Amino acid sequence: MSLTPAPDQKSAGANSPAPRSAADPRPGLSGLAEGVLEAWLAAEGHPAYRVRQIRDAVWRMNAQTADELNTLPVALRSRVGETFRVDTIAADEVTVADRGLTEKTLHLLSDGALIESVLMHYPARGFQSVGRPTHRERHTLCISSQAGCAVGCPFCATGELGFGRDLEAAEILDQVRHAALRLADGGSGRQLTNVVFMGMGEPLLNLDRVLEAVAALADPRRFGLGARHVVVSTSGVVPGIRRLTQLGPQFTLAVSLHAARDPLRDVLVPLNRRWPVAEVVAAARDHARVTGRRVSYEYVMISGVNDTNADADALGVLLRGDLAHVNLIPMNPVAHTPWQASSPDRVATFAARVRRNGVGVTVRANRGQDAGAACGQLAANRAGEPPAGAVAHRREVIIRQSEAALRGARNTEMPADLQEAVADPITGRGATN
Repeated sequence: MSLTPAPDQKSAGANSPAPRSAADPRPGLSGLAEGVLEAWLAAEGHPAYRVRQIRDAVWRMNAQTADELNTLPVALRSRVGETFRVDTIAADEVTVADRGLTEKTLHLLSDGALIESVLMHYPARGFQSVGRPTHRERHTLCISSQAGCAVGCPFCATGELGFGRDLEAAEILDQVRHAALRLADGGSGRQLTNVVFMGMGEPLLNLDRVLEAVAALADPRRFGLGARHVVVSTSGVVPGIRRLTQLGPQFTLAVSLHAARDPLRDVLVPLNRRWPVAEVVAAARDHARVTGRRVSYEYVMISGVNDTNADADALGVLLRGDLAHVNLIPMNPVAHTPWQASSPDRVATFAARVRRNGVGVTVRANRGQDAGAACGQLAANRAGEPPAGAVAHRREVIIRQSEAALRGARNTEMPADLQEAVADPITGRGATN
């Protein structure tokens, strides 16, 4: 589908909830806080059961327009369409890879922002003699929480885009509804089994909206996916992790670690310059202790940079004895970096050395190589190729910083965009907390 915006629709009515800050002021139905729809319907003079009818149309039928709310009277459908957006995504562009096992979608939002989600299919495998699989069929969706990202990890295509804005809860949830609609297409009966917040953006820098989205995903009246089938990732926003620990959620916490030594992690994950690796792991360790939920650590394998024996040993020692598991992920090629993925042999050797410390390790296979696999790559491609001089300069900076890091030198200077993004001590946006 072409990414052509939907036609302008009528603006909100007098009894509308507070408008959002995007181009279309109408709030999205899927992201409404508890009680908002009920109060609006009551003010409009409609019976309470209309709430269930609208909710079912949004979450069971994945309605995308007010006309699809066909259990409502025509006049109410029109009024709902004037006041709310049934769908916050204006258009999709789907790219299929891996012989149909991976679907990467570029979503256009009402203000022109581009975000991405990735739907990954895992067929059932390991059948027993009775015909039942030891590993059931899974359909996992990776979603975005922000348009762009301020963290600026140099191996990530989203970092090239910079930070655009936080997503509203409805914009997060409508990525899920679009994927669910594609899965159910043709009466296949397939359903999403897992949702991971590992797309564009840093989820814990948009924590309130992410928590609202997780609550909707877990609510049996709405999406109805168990919280234990949700993974929320962070590159190391320590106050956000601490806040999650206080709330005691049952979803899985994942930490994008990528290096166990501060000098190198300063380069690979610039957020480390604010919250060093020991602080991040200590917060994650406390989270696992309080919630009883194992923490996943994501580690992108970059040849000659973070895949040495010394890095493997440092990682094993850092996580030894923790309720933790490491996922090793060969780096997807990104145009603006000089790096390449570690070889399979190097990854295997690295994994073995980490396991010697009693830490569980899984080697993840790359998905979507022929569909712009790197996070943010489709959006970066759509934004246009940066000037060759800018690419060359960025590569030179990355090489210089990584070489210094490998010698043990630290870079603690926070990029301006990132410093601004971490300015609030409650959500983790705070360079002073």
